[in-house]
Amino acid sequence: MNITDFKNDLARSLGFLSRLPVPGRYFEGHDGSLARAVRAFPLAGCLIMLPAAAMFAVLLALKLEPLVAAFIMLAAVTLLTGALHEDGLSDTADGIGGGGNREAVLAIMRDSRIGSYGASALILSYGVRAASIAAIGTSLSPIGAAFGLIAAAAASRAAMVWHWSALPPARRDGVAVSVGGPEDASVMFAIVSAAAIVVVIIGFFTGLAAAIAVIAAAGLAAFGLTRYIGSRIGGHTGDTIGASQQCAEMAALAALALCT
Repeated sequence: MNITDFKNDLARSLGFLSRLPVPGRYFEGHDGSLARAVRAFPLAGCLIMLPAAAMFAVLLALKLEPLVAAFIMLAAVTLLTGALHEDGLSDTADGIGGGGNREAVLAIMRDSRIGSYGASALILSYGVRAASIAAIGTSLSPIGAAFGLIAAAAASRAAMVWHWSALPPARRDGVAVSVGGPEDASVMFAIVSAAAIVVVIIGFFTGLAAAIAVIAAAGLAAFGLTRYIGSRIGGHTGDTIGASQQCAEMAALAALALCT
């Protein structure tokens, strides 16, 4: 693997997935494709989570109530991502919940207004993640809890890459189409690298069984969502890709909380 190419892919992944400042030189002459860059999504997820996870560890060390610290951490990471994945989750929930057929689902998903299904999905997402993170923070050391969040971030980004590759585009336009479909080799690299990150981190702090549980939970959540989305609209959109990240992260964090 060419290190320079991977560094460029990582920078472009950070630029796509977050609001972190990325030097413009990484995008000069680039056609905007993420077909290869998705291989860096798990590592990009780790870097995006790192500041918020570090803050969570500090808050726990200062003896702040874990649930309060969890919500503060989630606020920080939401600012870092610009609520990119949460927006996808809410739009997907509104479309699936309110649309009677494929065309209606896609039309609702394009509406920027949030409905009751989308609002409910966001409440559940933040609630499940906050409760799971608080449980992790109660059971593990502050450092162990922080690294657990980083591992879950890697797993959820690999899940979204898999969802992206497993379904064809549901539309002929949109963000997911404009940046290109993931290359098979990049999808495999993302999955394997994310699994390695989870095994090393979770295995060290909690044990191999917990690492396997986190990987299985994230994978099953992504698989279930992908099968359902495929049956409803026959393909992915940028919104369903974001929803897959949210579902996988909820599952991964809940599994880690269960195993700690």
